Amino acid sequence: MRRLYLALAFLGAVVPYWQFLPWLTAHGPNLRLLFTELFLGHVSAFFGLDAILSAVVLFVFIWHEGTTGKMRTLWLPVTATCVIGVSCGLPLFLYLRERQGSGRRFGHREYSHESRAHDHGV
Repeated sequence: MRRLYLALAFLGAVVPYWQFLPWLTAHGPNLRLLFTELFLGHVSAFFGLDAILSAVVLFVFIWHEGTTGKMRTLWLPVTATCVIGVSCGLPLFLYLRERQGSGRRFGHREYSHESRAHDHGV
C-alpha cells in the first residue's frame, strides 16, 4: 500500500497544479482574486467549502493518528495540505503512517478496562 499512497500523493499534487499553475502565472499570488473566483458561483463555492472543511477534518485526523502513533513528520502532510490540498496531504500522511508503522496496526490501542473507563468518562 505504501507505493500506492505515494503515487496517489504525487497525482494529488500534479493534477490540481496542472490547472492552478496557469492561473498563478497569469495573476500571480493574488489571494483576493483567488477567493473571489473560488466563490464566484454556488457550484464553485460548494467545492471550495468542501475542500476547506475536508482540510480541517484531515488536520484533526493527522493530529490524532499522528500523536497516537508517535509520528515525527506530521508537518509534511499538513504543509502539503495547505500548499496543495487534501488530494496530496491525505495520501502523503497515509504513506508516512504505513512507512513508520512497518506493517503493524498503527494508531489503535489495546482496550483495557482502564482505557474503556477513561473513554466513557468514568
